[in-house]
This record gives sequence, C-alpha cells and structure tokens, in this order.
Amino acid sequence: MTLVAGIDSSTQSCKVVIRDLDTGAIVRSGRASHPDGTEVPPAAWWDALRAALDDAGGLEDVAAISVGGQQHGMVVLDDQGRVIRDALLWNDTRSAGAAEDLIAEFSAATLADRTGLVPVASFTSTKLRWLRDAEPENAARVAAVALPHDWLTWRLRGYGPADDSSLGPDLGELTTDRSDASGTGYWSPATGEYDRDLLVAALGHDAILPRVLGPGDSAGTGVAGYSTTADAVVGPGAGDNAGAALGLGAGEGDAVVSIGTSGTVFAVTPVPARDESGSVAGFADASGEFLPLVATLNAARVLDAIARVLGVTHDELGTLALAAEPGAGGAVLVPYFEGERTPNLPDATATLSGLTLASTTRENLARAAVEGMLCALADGVEAVRRQGLEPKRLLLVGGAAQNPAVQAIAAQVFDTPVEIPEPAEYVALGAAVQAAWALTGSRPAWDVQTVARPAPDHQPIIREQYRAAASAY
Repeated sequence: MTLVAGIDSSTQSCKVVIRDLDTGAIVRSGRASHPDGTEVPPAAWWDALRAALDDAGGLEDVAAISVGGQQHGMVVLDDQGRVIRDALLWNDTRSAGAAEDLIAEFSAATLADRTGLVPVASFTSTKLRWLRDAEPENAARVAAVALPHDWLTWRLRGYGPADDSSLGPDLGELTTDRSDASGTGYWSPATGEYDRDLLVAALGHDAILPRVLGPGDSAGTGVAGYSTTADAVVGPGAGDNAGAALGLGAGEGDAVVSIGTSGTVFAVTPVPARDESGSVAGFADASGEFLPLVATLNAARVLDAIARVLGVTHDELGTLALAAEPGAGGAVLVPYFEGERTPNLPDATATLSGLTLASTTRENLARAAVEGMLCALADGVEAVRRQGLEPKRLLLVGGAAQNPAVQAIAAQVFDTPVEIPEPAEYVALGAAVQAAWALTGSRPAWDVQTVARPAPDHQPIIREQYRAAASAY
C-alpha cells in the first residue's frame, strides 16, 4: 500500500491525515494544538506539526506529503533564515490603517487590476506595511517573506537556520503555490507573477519571495525525522480554502459555503475575479483555476448566541427552528454581532426586528437565527454571482452544516441545490490530494461521500424580509 499525507496547519491546530494512494481511504491521522492569539512564533507551528505527525504514527512509510495552511500570515526571515519576529496571523487587525494607506496610494481599482484584491487587514501586504511603519528596524532586516505553509514546507525539506537544520538557510529554496501567493497582495492571479513594486511599497525594499509552484509540482524531497532530508516527495502546499476545495473535489459550477466561526463562500472558476469594492477576493485555486472568495465574520457563533439566550443546545435550537414557518412570522435577525466584513461594516451590531406580540416565540427566534446566518452567507453567494459565476450546486460544510435545521432551511434560503458532504478535515484531505498529484503526476479522483441532499424548497420570503431589514445599515 502506497501512502500519502496531508497537513492542515490552521489557526487553532495542526491536523494530519494519511491516505491510501489507490482509494483515498484515511489510514490514520493525528492532531496537535496551536497557541491562541493573533501573533504567534512560527516555531510553535513546527513543534505542533512534529507532534501531530508523531500522533499520526510518523512518516516512515509515507511516499509523499503536502502542507495546507492558514492564509496571509506574515513570516519574515533574516539573511540567516531566522524568524525576525512573531508571525502576524490573518486575523490580526493592527494593519487596517496600512491597508487604507495602500489603497490611498494606488487606488482600489488599480490594486484590483494588479492583484485581484483590495487590501484589508488580513492580507500579507498590509502587515508588511505595518512592519515598515511600526518596526522599521525589523523591516530593514527582512531578507525573505514567507507564508505559514511556505515556511513549514521549507522546514520539512530540511532548511532553516544553520543551528536548527540539516541544509541550512538557503532562502532561494522557499516555495509556495499560486493559491497562497494570491492572498499576499503582491502577486497577480491573472499574470502568475509577483508585483515587485507593490512589495516594495509595502515593505520598503525588495526581498526574496518563494518560488511559485504549479499544481502537481514537487517542492523537493525531505521529512525523514521531520527536519532532515529524505526521499519523500513534498508537494506544493496550498492556502486553506484552496486545500478544502481540492479535498471536496470542487470543480466548475460548484460553490462552497463554509459555516465555521466565520463564514466563507468560494467557487472554482476558469477566469480570475476582479472586484474593486473588495467584497470578493480574487484568489487563485490549487488546481490551475481561480477561487473568488467572500468572507463573513458572523457564522456559527450566531447560533451559539441565540442558543445561549434561549437556554438550549444546538440540537434543541434546530428543533425549535423547524417548528416555525419560513420567515419566522416576520422576525428577522441581521446577525452583525461582531461587525461585518461582507458587507464592509466593521462597527455594525446585530438587530432583531419585525417582532409582534404574536410572533415573539422561542420557535420564531430560533428560526430567525438560522435564517439570518444563512441569509448573510447568501449575500456572499450573490457577490460571487456578480463576478459572472452561476453555481449549479452549493456544498455546505462546517460543523453547523450537520444540523438538520440548518440543512433544511438552507434549501429554503438558497435558490441552488444544496449538498452536505460528510464531515471531514477537508484542508488536510486536499493537501493529501496534492501529495498524490506530486507523486504520480496526475490528480487523484477520490470519492467524497454526501450525507444529505435536502429537497429544493426555495422560500423567497426569507431573503425578501432579510434584504429589507439589512437595507437599514
């Protein structure tokens, strides 16, 4: 049996899945936690990766491996391959002012043309600009800039500071892939090239950037002992959403709606997106196509909040919601509890409107929570549609997607057929797809099981009420 491994180095933890090359079946897996915070030493990721690999039974019998990881995180290295300062993660917002500065200098339209993105605090370019302005001495020391999965791939191949690696600090051996490069703010999905002028505008000077690998390319070999060279093939790696798309087997005509702490909507398309409003990020995917993506700040936590108010579990919240009629008797929750990114309303708060004495029931409040959460994600689907995509099916993933009420109400909110794949670590599974691709030269066609296909039951009243309530913002 030939085995391949996929890694998901996410914000919260590192997950490893080891799959059979022929069938895609998961043979074993492992996990280790990451520290909390929006500023993390990359060494903590390396420690967690090695612990997760140990938990998965090691890699002695694994033929290939690839790393999926959280996007945008800023890893800055000096000329000896040492990390200069703790990495700033995607969810570190201190560079919001730097994003505004870059937009003021170049214009949103120009940046959308050149990179597919309009800067926000999550992107790497804004973090580099913050570093230039807030920590100029550190910025001056930067010899190379990497993303989390780039740095981990480099370490797995045996590179790093001279006192902590077998091959030393060869910065020219840093590699990335097009999906993760497309979230930096200084790489163009349309041209496939770095925009050095934008890098210099962000950091203040030029620097070594990882070589961008194509789908199915190999970064090299490595991983024996997890930090010294060996002969396992190391795949190109991917950003987390692109990795999930690979793991799900998403193709043209598919849109993925992910309901986690935050929400994302993304779709595989043959052409790059350009949205100067900034609602849609014009990312590349990991298969050679493109991945327009919309992010929302409020997703599963909306259900957490209302379940807490009603004093029920999530299952009980779902039961209450299904006992109410579509439209919740006119009750509408616009769920901007933590502000919102799409639409861009960072200072907004949630509103509950349309209540009457008759409609103020536990059932209607529960349904309004589910409808409001899904309508906010439906706004994301509409934003992607405005880029010319017409999805044929929606793949609903994330923990909340397993709730029967969320599944049933999704079929009423969305006007596109909904499918719910089995719960799984899709970023790690997608990284394993990459590992197999790099090993064999062809993308594997592994099956993804579907656990639910709710019958289409579109109820326009839900979106109509929501649009009316949301228009007040």
